[in-house]
Parts: sequence; C-alpha cells; structure tokens
Amino acid sequence: MDEQGNDGEAMFREALRIRLVEEKIIEIYPTDRIQSPVHLSIGQEAVAVGVCAAIRREDLLFGTYRSHAFYLAKGGDLKLMMAELYGKVTGGAKGKAGSMHLTAPEVGFMGSSAVVASTIPHAVGAALAAKRRKTGQVILAVFGDGATEEGVYHESVNFAALHRLPVLLVCENNGYAVHSALSARQAYRIGELTRTYGIPVDEVDAGHDPRAVRDATAAAVERIRAGGGPEFLEIRTCRFREHVGTGEDFQAGYRSETDVRAWAARDPLTVDAARVARLTPGILAEIEAAMAFAEDSPWPGREELLTDVL
Repeated sequence: MDEQGNDGEAMFREALRIRLVEEKIIEIYPTDRIQSPVHLSIGQEAVAVGVCAAIRREDLLFGTYRSHAFYLAKGGDLKLMMAELYGKVTGGAKGKAGSMHLTAPEVGFMGSSAVVASTIPHAVGAALAAKRRKTGQVILAVFGDGATEEGVYHESVNFAALHRLPVLLVCENNGYAVHSALSARQAYRIGELTRTYGIPVDEVDAGHDPRAVRDATAAAVERIRAGGGPEFLEIRTCRFREHVGTGEDFQAGYRSETDVRAWAARDPLTVDAARVARLTPGILAEIEAAMAFAEDSPWPGREELLTDVL
C-alpha cells in the first residue's frame, strides 16, 4: 500500500508518536523527574516502526539500551514506560530498570540491556526454543553496528547458522559507537563478515523510510518462518541526538552537522509538516495522560527492595 494508504498513515503516526514521546523526555529531563540516563531514538524511529509492522505479536524482540522506539512500536504500554522512567512502582519493572532495561513480555518485547550485544545470545536461545517447540515464532535481535565487534555476536551468529534457527538479526547501523566512527573501529564490512557464516544478508539504505524497512523485514521474516534459517538485515540510519542524553553534540567534533541535516531533510517527520500538525494534538494528549499516570504513581516501598532479584 502506498504512503497515503492506511498502513502508511499508521506507520507515520507511530513514528511521530515515538518522536513526540522522546521530545517530551528532552523537555522534562532537566527537572530530574526521570530517574535514569536516556538514549534517544530520534532520527531512527522508522527502523523500529518498519520492523515491528512486519512481525506478529507473538514474535519475540530483544533490544538494546536505545529501545524506547522498539518498546513502543512493538506495543509496549506508554504509561508503564513513563512510570518506569520516573522510577515508580507502576512501571513495567517496578521502577527498578529505567530507560536502558525496558521490557514488555506481554507484547513480545523481551527486554533490553545496557551491556552491548548481551541480548543477542538471549534471542538466539529463544529461537532455539521456538524451533524445538515448533511454535512458528520468529525471534528478532536488534543491535547497533558496534555490537558486531563483540565476541558474543560471532558466537551467537555461528550457533544460529549451525542450527538454522528462526532468528532475524537486525543491525541499526547509525555509523557510530558512542563517538567512534566505523572507519576507526572496523577492518571489515558488517554484511560481508556475516555472510561468511552462510547467513543471507539484506541492506536497507533508506532507514528513514518505514515502508522500505517493513518490506525488507517482511520478506526476511517470511523466509525464516518457512524454515529458511537465520537472516541478517542491516539498516542504515542516523542518530540525530547525542549518544546518551538529550542534547546535540556537534561540538565534540566526531561527526558532521551537515550529514545529520542531510538525513533530516529526507525524514518524513521533518518533511511532512502538514501531517505532523494534524496528528500531533491527539498524540500529545496521550503523552500528557501517561505523564500524569507516572506523576501520580507511588514510589517503590522498602518491601520492594529485594523482590524480583535473582
């Protein structure tokens, strides 16, 4: 369906919703109401929206510390997310996890972690279980380009390929690990390296376009669900804000403001001002309701100190 169709409108709205949520986080962050560091997905919303539009509710997705977008796109409750960021007991993890460890297993968002690449083996393990139990699920591991430098990435990819597991490896390649560019870190090309394990690789250069991401994801998921084994999807995107925090960081000198502005010029959330204006009021009302829920929720009591601790 084209951009004016119902699914195009729905994806645009979901991407805008994610951006407005994070812009609200930027607004309130200086008040100290948010009780954890935040890694924003502004500029990368289309990746999460497109990926999640192509999978089923029962398919499981494992994310990273930059997972506000995937949490929301997979169907996570905004009120619970805001309460979690506030450190309130009504949060998805009772206020103990914060921004970097969001989880919503009720919709198949299986959690995220502050440790780079650490959820990839969890996804591979879940894929092994899905295959043995014959559930028909596809499991997704979402990670950044820097995760491919970790040893556990290679161990996990090798295991997934060897056992032909139903896992889709999704690399959000924004070109940087904190302040280090790919050229300063990698002597390999991510896709070429992954192909050496016998895993099919697809690349999406238009990471600002949720339809392009959805179509590539849907094709890979269909092949995996049919028994084709693991696949790898590299989606090139752009992080508009600093690595961690709510500001811009062009003064650090590690990347070009011109390059980021070039991405923004192709971003539908920047370009389609009329649609943004039409959809914004309804989304802002939802965000305000979620913030009110978080504000009114109680703090965890002392009785919660050792609960849910393994």
